[in-house]
Amino acid sequence: MVIEIKEYESADDIADTIDKEISSTKSNLGDYLRRLDDIRALAEKSKKVREVVMKLAGKKGSTESLGEVNVGKLNIVLDANAFDELTAIEEVVRSQQERLLVLQKAREALKWLNQLGDTDGLKFMVMENEGVPERILFKLS
Repeated sequence: MVIEIKEYESADDIADTIDKEISSTKSNLGDYLRRLDDIRALAEKSKKVREVVMKLAGKKGSTESLGEVNVGKLNIVLDANAFDELTAIEEVVRSQQERLLVLQKAREALKWLNQLGDTDGLKFMVMENEGVPERILFKLS
């Protein structure tokens, strides 16, 4: 979690920054959704092949990853398969979707700033958490 304070000249500057973040997040989300579709299809094929082979061999299959190693708070998956990648991409997609919703709500919440009118001599100091405004300080200059 990265928290920063950024200074803006106007409410429009804040809105423009949020709009850019929304656009970037939508683009990233679209890329991940395409990757998710591709890997999901591969994972399903892999699952079917595994089930057939395990059935022919007369064994019960396990879907858990045996090659996962924890180093501190970092999980490392050795010899990752399609299911490991699918799980990772699904988590990223959920995170991007949540970020998009938070950004859109922040953008909506900022509409009241347009009612301020002339803001000459007023600086907007915005505390942002991961690029999302959480607190705005009005500062007279």
